[in-house]
Amino acid sequence: MEIVKIPRMEKKEYDNLIEEGYVCRIAFQGEKYPYIAPFLYVFDGKFLYFLSTKYGKKIEYFRKSPYVAVEIEKYTKDLSCFTFITLPGYLTEVTDSIEKKIIRQEFVELITKKHLSNNILAALGHSPQDPPEAIANEERSLVWKLTGVKDLVALKSL
Repeated sequence: MEIVKIPRMEKKEYDNLIEEGYVCRIAFQGEKYPYIAPFLYVFDGKFLYFLSTKYGKKIEYFRKSPYVAVEIEKYTKDLSCFTFITLPGYLTEVTDSIEKKIIRQEFVELITKKHLSNNILAALGHSPQDPPEAIANEERSLVWKLTGVKDLVALKSL
């Protein structure tokens, strides 16, 4: 019996997947097992950016090792169509105040354009009663950038 391999996506296809999406999973190197957490992201055409609260296991694991794998997926309810990309790389903390402000504003625009619930603000260090603009005006979260991506895997259904 012949094994059927899942086809790879072309660069244009996986760039579209990344551009269309806004939720991913990041796998950190945990103590014994990987630690996986969901994140919102923005994509500037070259880099993925994330906001992280300043507490929790992810901070501990990031400080120990910034090497991660980011996974983005899209699929139909019955899984007849699916695409996913895994991006192994490392996170760097954005420290430039202008760059941070720009990225924070992109998150505000993402939340408003996608009509996301204000409940997502709690995952970013804010109260759901805060307006989304609070993300850009206050630094309650860290800004991370995915860099050093090598050997990505991008697959799609037949």
